[in-house]
Amino acid sequence: MTRFSVVVPVHRVQGYLRACLDSVLTQSFGDLELIVVDDASPDASATIAAEYQRRDPRAQLVGLPAHIGPGPARNAGADRATGDHLLFLDGDDLLLPGALAAVDAALTAADGPDVLLCAHDRVDWWENVRPGGDDLTGDPLAVTPAAWNRVFRRDFWQGQRLAFSAGAYEDVVPVHTAALRADDRVAVLDRPCVRWRERRAGSFSKTPGRAHFAVVARYGELLAAAGPEERARLLPHAAAHLLAVLDDPGRIREGDRRDFFREAARLHATYAPAGTAPRTPEGKALATASFAAYEGLRKAETRRLRVTRQLRRQKKKLRARAMTAAYRADLRRPLDPNLAVYGAYWNRGVSCNPAAIHAKARELAPHVRGVWVVSSRNKHRVPPGVEYVIEGSRRYWRTMATATYLVNNSSFPGGFTKRPGQVYLQTHHGTPLKTMGLDQRRYPAGTHGISFQKVLDHTDQWDFSLSANPHSTEVWERVYPSVAYQALEAGYPRNDVYFTAGEEEAARVRAQLGVDDGRTVLLYAPTHRDYQKGFLPRLDLRRFAETLGPSYVVLVRAHYFYGADAGLESHPQLVDVTGHARVEELCLAADALVTDYSSLMFDYACLDRPIVTYAPDWQAYRLARGTYFDLLSGRPGETPGAVATTEDELAGLFRYGGWDTPETTALRSAFRERFCPYDDGRAAERVVRRLFLPEDQRS
Repeated sequence: MTRFSVVVPVHRVQGYLRACLDSVLTQSFGDLELIVVDDASPDASATIAAEYQRRDPRAQLVGLPAHIGPGPARNAGADRATGDHLLFLDGDDLLLPGALAAVDAALTAADGPDVLLCAHDRVDWWENVRPGGDDLTGDPLAVTPAAWNRVFRRDFWQGQRLAFSAGAYEDVVPVHTAALRADDRVAVLDRPCVRWRERRAGSFSKTPGRAHFAVVARYGELLAAAGPEERARLLPHAAAHLLAVLDDPGRIREGDRRDFFREAARLHATYAPAGTAPRTPEGKALATASFAAYEGLRKAETRRLRVTRQLRRQKKKLRARAMTAAYRADLRRPLDPNLAVYGAYWNRGVSCNPAAIHAKARELAPHVRGVWVVSSRNKHRVPPGVEYVIEGSRRYWRTMATATYLVNNSSFPGGFTKRPGQVYLQTHHGTPLKTMGLDQRRYPAGTHGISFQKVLDHTDQWDFSLSANPHSTEVWERVYPSVAYQALEAGYPRNDVYFTAGEEEAARVRAQLGVDDGRTVLLYAPTHRDYQKGFLPRLDLRRFAETLGPSYVVLVRAHYFYGADAGLESHPQLVDVTGHARVEELCLAADALVTDYSSLMFDYACLDRPIVTYAPDWQAYRLARGTYFDLLSGRPGETPGAVATTEDELAGLFRYGGWDTPETTALRSAFRERFCPYDDGRAAERVVRRLFLPEDQRS
C-alpha cells in the first residue's frame, strides 16, 4: 500500500500550481500518490494537472463537473485515496524539501498516531518567509485549524466519518473533531513541512465581507456535537479564533464588526458551561456580550501601543543626542597609539581576516590592545579572554574615537568620523566572482537600496585595502575608486591555517563533528542569492547523501544570512555545520568542497583538494548579480574543477569518480596559481608587521 496520499484541490491557482505539484513529486521520500482535484477551475489549472498526470504515474487528476468549494473537493480526493496517511495541500502552497521523509520518520517514532501535527512557515507576495507561529507543545486545539498542517491516518479518517464542511472555514469541524477523538494518539513534528502562501489578492483570507461570518456557524456545528467536557475544552480556542477573525480587517469590515461580535457572543452564551471563567479581558467581554467593552479594550490597547512607541522613539532620540555629544567630546581626546578596534561581517562576532590578524597581533605586537565591535545579539560568539564593546554603546563610541588602528572586513556601524592619525585596514571577506562596489549599479536587483555615495565615502576612509591576489587588486581599484588607500597585496590571513595545520587538526575537527575515520567528507557550502529569501538549496540533500552511500558524509553550511542552522532533517550522512564558529576548520575536515558561487572556493583552493562546482542556476545568477568571469567555461584559471548543473550530474561525479581526475587536478592547479599566489601561511604576519610594526619594514 502507498504510504502517503497527498490531496490537492485546485481552483484559480494556475500561477502557483506547478510549484506546488513539483514540491510534492520531487520529495526525497517518493512512496506517495498525488490526487489533484479540479474544482471546475475556469483557468488552466486542470490542463497543468493533466500534464503532470501524463508525466508521472503517481499523479492523478480528478475532475468535478461543477464548482463545489475546497471542502467537498478535498472530500472527493480523500475518497480516491489509497495511502496509509492523508495529507491535504492547497494548490498555492508548497511541501517543503524533505517534508515527507521527516513525516515518515515522525510517524514511525510515534508508533503510527492517528494525527500528526506539523509546523509550517509563511511566505508573502514579496517572497518574505517567516515562521508560522504555532506552539505545538500545548493543546492540539490551539494549533491553527487548517487541513494542511497535519497528517491523518486514513483508516482513522474514514472510521470516524470525518469530512470537510461545505462553504467557508471548512477545516474547523473535521480538524478539531479529529484532535478530540484521537485523544492521546496525536503526535507532533516541530519542523516546518508546509509553506503557506499569503497572496496579495484573490484569496478568501484577503477578501473582507460577511462570508466570514461562516466561522461562527462552523464552531456552532462543532460545539453542538461535542459533549460537556469537550465543550469546556473547545470554547476558549473557539473564542480566540473568532476574535482573531473579528480583528482582521482583511476578513471583517469595520461596519460589520458589531454584528459579527454579537453572533460570536450568542454562540458563546449558548455553549459556555456553567461557571466558565474567561481567561482574558477580551474573552470576558465576549462572555458578557459587551461590544462596547471589547472596543474599549481594543482602543486602550491601541493607545497603549501608540504611547509605548512614542516613548521608545523619544528615548532613542535622547540617547542618540547624548551619545553624539559624548562622541564629539571624545574626538578631542588624544588617540591611543596602542589601541586597535576590530569588526567582521557587520558585527557578527570574531571571525575572518580580522580574527587572524588579531590573533597574530597578540603574538607579535602584544603592546597593541585589540577590542572587537559586536552586536548585542552576537556577544555570545566572542571567545573568552577577548575584549569587546557593543555597537552603539558609550564604550563603542569612545573606542572608535580614540583607537589608532581600525580593522574590518565590512564596515563599522553608526557613521563614525575618521580622525587624522587613525589607520584603517579594509580586509574584505572574499575574492570577487560576483560584481562588487560600483559595478553593482548595472545589476539593480541585487543592490537593495545601496547608497553608492555612502560606499565611496566609506572607501575614502581606508588607508589599506587587503588583496588575496592580483585579480582582487584590479577589481577593488576599479569598484572602490579612491586615492586615499593603497593596495596591500599580502594574501588572506584567514587562509594561513591551511598551510600551518596538520593532519592531527583535521582529525580533531572530524571527531568533534562526529565523523568516523575512513569516510569521505564533502563540505556543501552554497552562497547567498539576492533574489532568494531563506535557505532553499537547489539540491535534495537527503537523496544526494543516500545516492552517495554510507561511505560519504556531507557537511552542510548555509550562508550566514540565513541564521544559525540550515533546517536539515535528521540523517546519519548529513551534518548541519551552519552554526560552526570557524569555516576554516570545516575546510580542513573536508576531502572536497561542493559549492556554487561562494568565495569559499578561492580559500579552499589553498588546500589543493578537489572543488566541485554545482551551478543549477548559473544563467540566472549571472543575469541577476553579474560575474567577473565564466565559472563554468572549463578554461584554466576560471573553472576550479568538475562542474555539474543538475542533481543527477552531481551525484554521477561522485559515483563514477569524475570529481577527482587528472583533468580536474590540472584545472585546480591553474585556478590556485591565479587566485592563491600570496597565500603561504604568513599573510597575517605580513599584515601585522605592516600595520603595527612599520619600523620592521624599514629595517
